[in-house]
Amino acid sequence: MARPVILLTNPIAESAAAELGRHAELRLAGATDPTTLRREAADADFVVVRAPLPDDLFEHAPRLRAAVRHGAGIDMIPLAQASRHGVAVANVPGVNAATVAEYVVGQMLNLARHLGRIDTLLRTESWGAARQLADGASDLGGKTLAIVGTGHIGQALARICALGFGMRVLGVRRSPAADTPTIRYLELQRALAAADYLVLACPLTEQTRGLIGAAELAQLKPGARLVNVARGPVMDEGALVDALRSGRLAGAALDVFATQPLPPESPLRELPNVLLSPHLAGITVESMARMSEGVVAQLLAMFRGELPQHLCNPEARAAILARWGALQAGR
Repeated sequence: MARPVILLTNPIAESAAAELGRHAELRLAGATDPTTLRREAADADFVVVRAPLPDDLFEHAPRLRAAVRHGAGIDMIPLAQASRHGVAVANVPGVNAATVAEYVVGQMLNLARHLGRIDTLLRTESWGAARQLADGASDLGGKTLAIVGTGHIGQALARICALGFGMRVLGVRRSPAADTPTIRYLELQRALAAADYLVLACPLTEQTRGLIGAAELAQLKPGARLVNVARGPVMDEGALVDALRSGRLAGAALDVFATQPLPPESPLRELPNVLLSPHLAGITVESMARMSEGVVAQLLAMFRGELPQHLCNPEARAAILARWGALQAGR
């Protein structure tokens, strides 16, 4: 039997790639634009996803059995189209939650202590100008943190902030939930009104798209700060810029944006009270290894004809098995 072909949109951990290479032919996409991905997926059996797939990819990939997300968020994969074509979609949930939570804490500390601006001033102006910013710095201890989305990331963040910093943590989620030792659950409006820090850590869905706009930002305390590690479209970027320019929002740390890569002309680049990073909150050597290992485990299961452990479109199970059967018969 021919070895399965796996298309990687981006590199994965070397040890995981070596393991897959013992069972399959690995190909790294030449680029991640839609045209290249359509062309290079044409004879692939599996695709490992670290970049958005075009909506019509499955129409151009007749051999494709599954798309496996190297991470948790599956908004990079057109799920409905995959189900319609009988293509399995899987992800690796939770394995980089602690990594993202650590990033959030680091950025909250940067915002609270003005560390980014202090570094710039010390390099470009003077010791005194940089040191003066400490007069407006603040502790995290005793502050209120509101987390929108209390999945794996939100829960990890809540533990660090409640137990490590003594913060009061409020959680906002779509479905009702009982309070935990580290999280008190409130509806969005009440959580916003109480928050010194607002962290967005929810998945992008039709329900969360545009969730935080001008009205929601206006409900925050004057001087509140925001960190977004969800997805850019969860919030109205224009409203955020307005709130930052007016000073009502003291600062923001953004790892995701409405348009990625962040356009050169984005006004966010010019705001001194914004910390920017290129969608890397979940990426460290350790988290990459964990995500890659999770991908490998599910691919190996599918090589054996088993459905993946973290199947994201179980409603398409019959169509997936029928496609797999037809592809196997046609080999």
